[in-house]
Amino acid sequence: MTVSSATAPLFFTNARLIDPTSEQEILGGLLAADGVIADLGSHLTASSAPQGAKVINCNGAALAPGLIDMLAFVGEPGAEHRETIATASLAAAAGGVTTLIASPATMPAIDDPAVVDFVLRRARDTGRVRLYPMAALTKGREGREIAELGLLQQAGAVAFFDGPHPVKNALVMRRAMTYARDFDALIVHFPQDNDLAGVGVMNEGEFALRLGLAGVPREAEAIMVDRDMRLVALTNARYHAAIVTTTLALEAIKTAKAQGAKVTCGTTINHLTLNENDIGDYRSFLKLRPPLRNEEERKALVQALADGVIDVIVSDHDPQDVETKRLPFGEAEYGAIGVETMLAAGLRLVHSGDISLPRLLAAMTIRPAEILGLPQGRLEKGAPADLILFDPDAPFVVDPTQLHSRCGNTPFDGALLQGQVLLTAVGGRIVYEQAPAGV
Repeated sequence: MTVSSATAPLFFTNARLIDPTSEQEILGGLLAADGVIADLGSHLTASSAPQGAKVINCNGAALAPGLIDMLAFVGEPGAEHRETIATASLAAAAGGVTTLIASPATMPAIDDPAVVDFVLRRARDTGRVRLYPMAALTKGREGREIAELGLLQQAGAVAFFDGPHPVKNALVMRRAMTYARDFDALIVHFPQDNDLAGVGVMNEGEFALRLGLAGVPREAEAIMVDRDMRLVALTNARYHAAIVTTTLALEAIKTAKAQGAKVTCGTTINHLTLNENDIGDYRSFLKLRPPLRNEEERKALVQALADGVIDVIVSDHDPQDVETKRLPFGEAEYGAIGVETMLAAGLRLVHSGDISLPRLLAAMTIRPAEILGLPQGRLEKGAPADLILFDPDAPFVVDPTQLHSRCGNTPFDGALLQGQVLLTAVGGRIVYEQAPAGV
């Protein structure tokens, strides 16, 4: 890996340009100068490179906007033993992610403007990619008292989220939505009724019974989504369901969208590409929250992504150390790393013919950008030159020791994936570069 600090223009030639906005792709070139995309299209060839530019022959590899991961745990403050902004952003750059949206599930929680400022300063000092923090929706993420949303937004928070702690009290959620609406702020919520989920550790069903593990019913997600959709209709707030994994929840969200509600939703790359059977013989790296569902639900998620019901794909990057993951399944901590493998895992859906490459990229670029009001995620003139060059067909075996995250709890340990990131640029500056496979 090499990192460039040069500010010379970047001139990409012989690239497969993939525009997630129009979901079109063409063969051509792209010029990045002064931090933005200056020009692009089929008319740009090697002979038209401006003097002094760094010329990159893409040899037909895919060139697209850098990915935006709308849900990642970056460790700071308080959990630097699991991850730091420096290691998370390096893993992101290696995986083609140029913008990280940081979870507020830190210690202390990001519920004070000073903590927002701390995270932004650390990102400027140690990060390789862009990083924007979400702030806590309630103080201490305890679901009781609304945080100072206006001040947190002024400090730089891009959305409000209590992490994997759903707001149980409907009145508190109604007040938070009403408050957020006045600032045109986005509420992000983890939809799960924890009382109904109980002590469940995987999807409720036959497989859980065979393993002798307590299950989480689909209705635990659906009940919370149903409640939230009614509160959105009552308050006219902007709402994003962070992770949706069941057809029951998707039906409610689809109905709300059809009625004009300001509702969007996401799901994780794990839930799109894995199912409960992958847990196999109690593989604790696949203990996730919400749990992996059955194959029928996974296929329904893929179809909902293709249809546009699911707006966003996230990594739900959640590093956990060996002491908390290499335990009996029921005792292990929830979570998996994923920011570095999100693109390659998603390409499984492309190679299987379930979804087109532009549609996959749209859910990782333009849609999160639109939801969060960010200028990146676009392949157009004047947009930030946050770019990734990748070979969607290059195979590799996932080796946790070769990943850049501080922890190695990947659900794709030992898996054969396709899709190697060759170069990542942020604001026209190369932050990650790797030789193509076989070189």
